[in-house]
Amino acid sequence: CAPFVTAPNKFEALATCDALVQAHGALKGLAASLMKIANDVRWLASGPRCGIGEIAIPENEPGSSIMPGKVNPTQCEALTMLCCQVMGNDVAINMGGASGNFELNVFRPMVIHNFLQSVRLLAHGMESFNKHCA
Repeated sequence: CAPFVTAPNKFEALATCDALVQAHGALKGLAASLMKIANDVRWLASGPRCGIGEIAIPENEPGSSIMPGKVNPTQCEALTMLCCQVMGNDVAINMGGASGNFELNVFRPMVIHNFLQSVRLLAHGMESFNKHCA
């Protein structure tokens, strides 16, 4: 366990969230890639009669009573929704990083809350998609 150390520039440490803003940009990039993957899987698994039907995904939930044979792409939809949330969190984190006055950024709690939420959403979403769809 690494010990806590004091920041070399305490004014910069209190006034900015630059490292978290930059790191969350990488999470947003991951969310964009995952969203594309989930959408591609959803379209490729569409069917059975007039969709692409190139791949088959597991039947995790009951299908449709009006469309026999339809498999609901619930894991794909869940992954795209959480990716949208991560992208929204990125906007909030960027606004928080750009806000605050002078030597104190009072938006830090919102920044870290949204950052940690994004990490949890992506981790759990990828695990669930891998387990129940891939």
